[in-house]
Amino acid sequence: MNEVEKIEYAKMFIDKLACGINPLDDTPIPEDDIANNVRLSRCFFYVSSILQKEIDRERRKQPKEKKPTRLPFSVTQEQLEKFEYSSYPISVSAMGKKINWLVREDIEEKKIEKFSYRKINYWLREMGMIEWREWRNGKKRRFPTAEGETIGLSLQIWENYGRKTPVVYLSEEAQHFIIDHFEAVMAAQKGSIDFSQEEDNEEKDDA
Repeated sequence: MNEVEKIEYAKMFIDKLACGINPLDDTPIPEDDIANNVRLSRCFFYVSSILQKEIDRERRKQPKEKKPTRLPFSVTQEQLEKFEYSSYPISVSAMGKKINWLVREDIEEKKIEKFSYRKINYWLREMGMIEWREWRNGKKRRFPTAEGETIGLSLQIWENYGRKTPVVYLSEEAQHFIIDHFEAVMAAQKGSIDFSQEEDNEEKDDA
C-alpha cells in the first residue's frame, strides 16, 4: 500500500469505531462498551477529519494525470462521401460544421481536434477565389473574386442588430468543389498578412 492507502485504511477503522462498529468483524459494539462512550465517539470523528485532511494533502502531492492529447483532425474518403450537400447556399462556417459532423463521435470522445472552417478560407484565398477588400470604417472583409464566382461563391450581406457584414456563401457546386479538393484544403495555411481581428469578427457574425 502507498501512503494514501495506509491513511485511508486507518481512517476506515476510526470511522467504524466512531459509528459504534467493531472494525475487525463489522459487528455492533455493545452499548456499555467504552468505545461507545460519547466523548470517545467525538474524538474518533475528530481524528477522522484530521486523517481526511492528510489524505487530501497527500493526493495533492501526487502528479496529476495528463489529459490525452487530441490528434489532428482527420477524415477518411469514405466519410467525406457521406457529406450532405445543401441545395441552397451555406456559409463557410456552416460547411465546417457539416464536415465536423462526419466525425462527430471522434470529436466528442476527444480523440481528434475539430476541423477549422478557416482552412477553407485560407485555401480559397490561396486559389485566388476570395480576396480581402476594404469595407466600412477601414475594416477588411472577404469577397469572392470573379474566379471564385465561377465555382459558385457568392456574397450575401448578413445583418445583426443593425450591423451589416458581407459573408461569402457556397453554392452546392462550390461545396462539391471543396470536398473534391479537401486534401488541398487540409494542407492550406494562414497567409503572412494578419487579419486576425477581421476573422474573429466574421466568426461571430457568421456563426
